[in-house]
Amino acid sequence: MNNQSYLTAGLFTTALRWVVGWTYFSAFWRRLILENKLNPEEAGYIGEKFNHFLPNALGIKPLIEYLVSNPEVLWWAMAVFTIVEGIVGLLLILGLFTRLMSIGVFLLALGILLGSGWIGTTSLDEWQIGVLGIASGFILFLSGGGKYAIDGYWISRNKKRIQSKWFQWLGSAALPLRTPVLNTIVLFGSLAIFGLTLFTNQYFHGGVYGKLHNKSVRPELAISSPNVSDTTFSFVLSRIEGADVYGSFLIGIKLTDENGVVVFEKNQTDLSQLKATQINNAYVAKIKPGKHSLILPLGASATLSFQDQLFRKLSGNYTLELTDISGLQWKKAFEIRSATW
Repeated sequence: MNNQSYLTAGLFTTALRWVVGWTYFSAFWRRLILENKLNPEEAGYIGEKFNHFLPNALGIKPLIEYLVSNPEVLWWAMAVFTIVEGIVGLLLILGLFTRLMSIGVFLLALGILLGSGWIGTTSLDEWQIGVLGIASGFILFLSGGGKYAIDGYWISRNKKRIQSKWFQWLGSAALPLRTPVLNTIVLFGSLAIFGLTLFTNQYFHGGVYGKLHNKSVRPELAISSPNVSDTTFSFVLSRIEGADVYGSFLIGIKLTDENGVVVFEKNQTDLSQLKATQINNAYVAKIKPGKHSLILPLGASATLSFQDQLFRKLSGNYTLELTDISGLQWKKAFEIRSATW
């Protein structure tokens, strides 16, 4: 295929290139120009949004957990990520180094897919963005920028740079590949992307076979490490499912013995007045007391601690029960082997 054939192929994908370019450039635009979403002290901080990805991320969960556990590193990662999105989006719209920018689109979309493909309150929002971004990046790499691109302008002017190998791979000139090789790349590349689409659709949502599920519909809490030591009762509380734009509101904590007798209890007024020393947050998304309850944003995890002399006398099997304002309840059974006197 010659340069004219690639100009025609790129011409047909002009709308796709502009729209995909804007979706990435607009992330930079709204975070830094329309609002400042890189300020950790303000609502809407992108780092906290990134924390929402953590509970059910695929493959990159350790990386996300490291970042949200280290706020300074997270800020730099979010700043670099935002700048990269801006550069990739703008240059893609302009059609400058189109193939290089399409690789950026592919990688950014892959990160979105693996990190947040499970999120979507009313539809499979993030999963769709991820898989369509990956497919779009692949298509734009093959087609190049076309006539209405800076790359295309250079080709039409027969600039010397278009003869170089680097421009053929990173710009929009004809790829230095024979037709059979190109056909093979298109076929197997498309099959791989389609396979990734089916796999992630099933993994995140059960969308290929079995029962459909949506982890963004209602809140789900995880209770771990309940422990009584002297006069202190503590446990780790994590919010692992539910809508990313809406918190879970805890209005009750109850500890019962094996006979169902309540030995310790906190109501919503008590929880709304918890002190900062009682909540040891692990990530940038923080569990915190609200006006009428304890607020648990998606992805947050904290150790909650309560002091009371009665804990010194507890021994045996107990059940910790948590109640959300929606009426949902979560229970965790555990054993206190002996009391400390």
